[in-house]
Amino acid sequence: MITDELAEWGENLKDVHWRLSHLYKVVDKYGQVVVFKPNKAQQEFIDNCHGRDIILKARQLGFTTEACIIELDECLFNDNWAAGIIAHNNDDAEKIFQNKVKFAYDNLPPEIKAAVPAVNDRAGTLKFANGSSITVSSSYRSGTLQRLHISEFGKICAKNPERAKEIITGAIPAAENGSITIESTAEGQDGYFYQMTMDAMDMLHKNAHHGDRDFKFHFFPWFDNPENQIQDPDLRLTESTKQYFDKLTNVEGIGTTHFQQCWYQAEEKVLGGDMKREHPSTPREAFEQAIEGAYFEHQMVYAMKAGMIGRFPIDPRYPVNTFWDLGRNDKTTIWFHQDVAGRHKFVGYYENSGEDIAHYIHYVRQWQKDKAITYGEHYLPHDGDRQSIWLPEGSMAVMEELGFYPNIVPRCKDKIVAINTARNRFATCDFDEAACELGLKRLRMYRKDFDEKRGVFKDRPRHDEASHGADSFLTWATGYEEQFEEEEFEEERRGFSEATGY
Repeated sequence: MITDELAEWGENLKDVHWRLSHLYKVVDKYGQVVVFKPNKAQQEFIDNCHGRDIILKARQLGFTTEACIIELDECLFNDNWAAGIIAHNNDDAEKIFQNKVKFAYDNLPPEIKAAVPAVNDRAGTLKFANGSSITVSSSYRSGTLQRLHISEFGKICAKNPERAKEIITGAIPAAENGSITIESTAEGQDGYFYQMTMDAMDMLHKNAHHGDRDFKFHFFPWFDNPENQIQDPDLRLTESTKQYFDKLTNVEGIGTTHFQQCWYQAEEKVLGGDMKREHPSTPREAFEQAIEGAYFEHQMVYAMKAGMIGRFPIDPRYPVNTFWDLGRNDKTTIWFHQDVAGRHKFVGYYENSGEDIAHYIHYVRQWQKDKAITYGEHYLPHDGDRQSIWLPEGSMAVMEELGFYPNIVPRCKDKIVAINTARNRFATCDFDEAACELGLKRLRMYRKDFDEKRGVFKDRPRHDEASHGADSFLTWATGYEEQFEEEEFEEERRGFSEATGY
């Protein structure tokens, strides 16, 4: 414990809030050594934390730095206290330990270091004479923790689901009787971080009581950072920026200043499709953004901006085509599509698993009745005539019962070629957001596999829940040719030219 040598600090040392604002030094973003003082977002979290907390945030708000200072403080002022920080990779773990934890300890007043000396300073761990310790690593499974902080858990879930599972089953139980904070930017609509955040948000919206095992939700958007503004009254906003902030005001009730909007516009030019993930305005916006390594990231961003995702109901004047990916133990997925003068309208999506072909035949038939539409063509992937997952008479006979012959799309020799074909054709697509909600989620989440050991993305898709919906979309991209006649297109083009002058 702290000795009488520190009596000059008097009662202040008993106040954790005083200590957190006066004792510890950090390096700020300008490279200056400064005394740590909680910023607006950090102080708000300190004042409102529950004990089990989940933070969805914008970048550069300093929650990992705050966690390091809090855990170091607890180790110094409590005997036999064990604290842990989990980073999303080994490099970050080393940087956090050296630049935040060890730096803060090394720069403490000498009287405090003398009172609670470090007795073991090895890679990733500081142990103190009072029996306390703080460890920073990319995982944690043994021992008991009084406090655990998990940094960028969304990235861990997206890149390494197995390590995310290890954290859930190993690290969190190690701190089950202590305090647990999980913080991250969003990484798509999948994985433990997404589901835990949704559950915590649901409790918040219902104003439900938080028990000892419940996580409390905290959201810190980009405009909570007072530094996120550009003081330039002459800077002009683009029309797309104006439309974005008009929607933010009218739909979400969020007001921002001109200077904040200028900052947002400038930052978006740099980050592009990563903007809403790294600097979200709302929780929903954060999770709708494509994740790192997603194949259709730029296409989805463009589609949202260009209004290609919205209300595109079925037009009964045009036939509906279907595009499939087949599985029995895995998912079978179906996209419903209309070709309207070269624009590809996706008006429905369905997936299921563990069913034989009879189930999907029934669904497609019922869908036709419910929507009062006529089917055009049905496209199956290269393995569409397999006997194993179909009814005994085989796929062709089953398709004949539906009144059409399926088109079998030849297998593309290189999957990356098929993906690039889909990306190149994406600008011709329109998606009915309500009818294709799950399918759009699958396209957003379709991503490269990640090599954890080398820390790089592999040049091949990851096989997960998203890959089946994406594969049926690739069936469209590689197997469908526009059905409208050239003279029809020319007539529409002439009419467009006369109306617009182009």
